[in-house]
Amino acid sequence: FGRVDPYGFERPEDFDYASYEAFFSRYLVVLTRRAIKWSKLLKGKNSIQKSLKVKRYIRKGIPNEHRALIWMIVSGAQTNMEQNPGYYHRLLEGEKNDKLVEAIKTDMNRTFPDNVKFRKTADPCLQHTLYNVLVAYGHHNKAVGYCQGMNFIAGYLILITKNEEESFWLLDALIGRILPDYYSPAMLGLKTDQEVLGELVKMKVPAVAELMERHGVMWTLVVSRWFICLFIDILPVETVLRIWDCLFYEGSKIIFRVALTLIKQHQAFILEATNFPDICDKFKEITKGTFVTECHTFMQKIFTDPGSLSMATINKLRETCREKLLSQG
Repeated sequence: FGRVDPYGFERPEDFDYASYEAFFSRYLVVLTRRAIKWSKLLKGKNSIQKSLKVKRYIRKGIPNEHRALIWMIVSGAQTNMEQNPGYYHRLLEGEKNDKLVEAIKTDMNRTFPDNVKFRKTADPCLQHTLYNVLVAYGHHNKAVGYCQGMNFIAGYLILITKNEEESFWLLDALIGRILPDYYSPAMLGLKTDQEVLGELVKMKVPAVAELMERHGVMWTLVVSRWFICLFIDILPVETVLRIWDCLFYEGSKIIFRVALTLIKQHQAFILEATNFPDICDKFKEITKGTFVTECHTFMQKIFTDPGSLSMATINKLRETCREKLLSQG
């Protein structure tokens, strides 16, 4: 394994090559098996119907060569793109909002400084593609415009699809449909979901909820980046992509499953914390190590560990949490 991973990210100085190699040699067997199954499922077609079988396949991971296609189909992005031919390019050719363009330009060099494909020296340099996708999206969805975090999400989409227009439509699927109001200026959906996670932890891992309350740690301090960046730069790339496979198919409740699994799995470790900074450190620690690197077992865990988690439960909690936030002004 080289200094740079297959997606262009440089591995950190302290990267544990030995344990990664052990994991990857096992995971390669899984990947090969899944690739054969997916080829049979698709039979060379570029289409797929949602079904229990497809859902099961997606939970077990989409092979990289099919990932962009499946994301496009199951998220509804493909349909939107086909129904709006030329729309993306018209957005890029139209009038531009100078403030929006300026904000996006400022964030260009801050996006994945550890990824060789986003460097100015790279050829092709993905910064240009990223800039286009974000500018087009800001003009497409004026209520959102641009906010930090979107650059990382769009960047990941570009790395996977290797296609500017598809990245735009997938970004639209995430921000416009899958995630409820995470990136609007007030970020009400994001704040709501952080509170929802707090309520779910009360139900499923009460000792941790109690610890947080005792030390006055707000959930937003420890998990806001999980939600805003959809685990980018928090969990290993391969694991994030597996989470996104499910996110595009099953929607935002996947984020809660991942968060709950991380907390539940490391309950004893988190409970060793005795003060405020300690708790914050523990939450950084639980996103590292073999548990999150072993993405295949990790993904099995997110569907078993947190127990049942219905969309109805989440929507009910969202309602009460949103009302509470609005009443606090």
